[in-house]
Amino acid sequence: MLQVSSLVKVYPGPVAALQGVDLDVPAGMFGLLGPNGAGKSTFMRILAGVLEPTSGAVKLDGRDALADPQWLSERLGYLPQDFGFYAHLTGRDMLLHLLRLKGVTAPGGLGRVADELLERVNLAFAARRAVKSYSGGMRQRLGIAQAIAGNPRLLIVDEPTAGLDPEERLRFYHLLAQLAEDRVVLLSTHIVEDVAVLCPQFAVIRAGRLVANTTPRAAREALEGHIVEGVVRPADLAGLRREWQVTQELLVEGRHRVRVYTPGGDMPVGFGHVAPSLEDAYLVLMRAGALPGAAAGRPAPAGAGA
Repeated sequence: MLQVSSLVKVYPGPVAALQGVDLDVPAGMFGLLGPNGAGKSTFMRILAGVLEPTSGAVKLDGRDALADPQWLSERLGYLPQDFGFYAHLTGRDMLLHLLRLKGVTAPGGLGRVADELLERVNLAFAARRAVKSYSGGMRQRLGIAQAIAGNPRLLIVDEPTAGLDPEERLRFYHLLAQLAEDRVVLLSTHIVEDVAVLCPQFAVIRAGRLVANTTPRAAREALEGHIVEGVVRPADLAGLRREWQVTQELLVEGRHRVRVYTPGGDMPVGFGHVAPSLEDAYLVLMRAGALPGAAAGRPAPAGAGA
């Protein structure tokens, strides 16, 4: 388990990027969801040992990870949001270079390790191709290959699906799900679908503070009876936004379908109740800072469904 206590990061200015984050992350896939600028990357970089916190504690399996960076690095795999490659190198040569930088050693030699990693992330077919010819998804899989070298206990991936097309994203989902079977995988993203597909539990961060630690199911159930939907003429959209808490505006077959959060029970004329989505719950959290009821703000019990 990864345990984070009272984590604070203040940049010169001062700018408080993290304001006392407390979070327990169990083994398996865990999502950290929030908009750009919420503090996700700062949080991930501290956990990865790239950035020092102003204060707070981080423990991995009960051991102080901040006090022993070398111990942590031996158990860590990290795929940052912006991962640079030498585009002229082949995928295999690039991976070999990264393995040497990480200090990876193996009795059979690094070439064997690189080949096994490329096979695991389904890149063996492109091992001899230049990285500049790789698609965005292939580059992400190459990044994951270096991150899982040495079978890390903790795997941190920061915005891994941003910019991927739907097919590449689906491939990446399957890969991450497999990797989460025997380690702690912390996924940072601003894409709600990433969490809905992958994470049995997730936290939401806003302006450097956690505003929820819940499951997708609990987040949706907290909004039962509070989300309504209706068709709105384009000329009426501005007035609707002023009067009601709009969560989503969808263009379906040329018609504007609008979803509205109604905590008081009233609803616009012509609207009707619909099943809440995780996107609704996320947008309510971003605007209100909380979901109705207390259940959505507590970690779910072990075994709770998504």
